[in-house]
Amino acid sequence: MKAKDVPQEEWITGHGCQACYAEDDSGRYVIVPSKGWEVAKIVNAQAHAEIRHRLEAVKREVAEDKASPLKYHMESNQMDVSLLAGTSGFWKYQVKRHLKPKHFNALDGQSLEVYANIFRISVEDLRKLPSGEESAS
Repeated sequence: MKAKDVPQEEWITGHGCQACYAEDDSGRYVIVPSKGWEVAKIVNAQAHAEIRHRLEAVKREVAEDKASPLKYHMESNQMDVSLLAGTSGFWKYQVKRHLKPKHFNALDGQSLEVYANIFRISVEDLRKLPSGEESAS
């Protein structure tokens, strides 16, 4: 794309810009500021809607005692079991167990601290949903 063709439509948040690479008149790639374009705005809105939908589903699971609050925090940080295992030092099978209320509630303080540090929240906040609702266990 030529530098003069870089989209300058409304930015996702209404202000700001992003850096794009484009060709200048000499054929060299240069960084050109862009205010964004409508397609990116639509795709980002759809992605955010999907994330909100998934978080609401996990909230219901936690409220129904089908999942531990760890699952909510993992989902809200867009992590999967493999990523959380790699970050925490726990094995994947351990993380999967910790997603179940029975096993999560049996975790010792040190294990809870590991998860809390990853999510940059307190252990108390790890044990509940962010709306203040306590876990059902």
